[in-house]
Amino acid sequence: MAMTTILAISGSLRRQSTNTALLRAAGQLLPAGASLILHGLADIPMYDDDVRQQGYPAPVEALRRAVAAADAVLIATPEYNRSFSGVLKNALDWVSRPPAAPLAGKAVGVVGVSPGALGTGVAHYQLKHVLTAMGAFVVPGAEVMVGHSAQKFDTEGRLTDEATQKFLAAHLERLIDLARRLR
Repeated sequence: MAMTTILAISGSLRRQSTNTALLRAAGQLLPAGASLILHGLADIPMYDDDVRQQGYPAPVEALRRAVAAADAVLIATPEYNRSFSGVLKNALDWVSRPPAAPLAGKAVGVVGVSPGALGTGVAHYQLKHVLTAMGAFVVPGAEVMVGHSAQKFDTEGRLTDEATQKFLAAHLERLIDLARRLR
């Protein structure tokens, strides 16, 4: 069976982001036959259709190529003001534009971390709505919404909670299965 490549995108720009840490943990929990590549959003400019019509800026083109080349995408989103981050929405706006929308038809997993008890449920709901409008296939079933992050990550940003590790690993299995069925 061919290697399944997952592009991981964090909706947080913080250096010590637990959402980015969750993606790093995902990379360590992958089954054999899968790999994960983390792609940052810090260099993505604000979406401007006048700019797009002149040609995609290099960081945007790199993101679009990375999405197109991946078998699946794993997005970790924080929840800001009961929604997903503007950084992530901006990147998705760039990725969704013509001539080809590389997320269309792609398997996408959504995960998220929050210091609060509710995790990132509202952000997930809104993000999944946007992804579906873009033609992506979001992994169905139980979602990975990690609450009480201070109790689940150590001071070095490592995911230490075994139950969360198992739940994340199961989500990755479902993402990989969906990606392989969509090939």
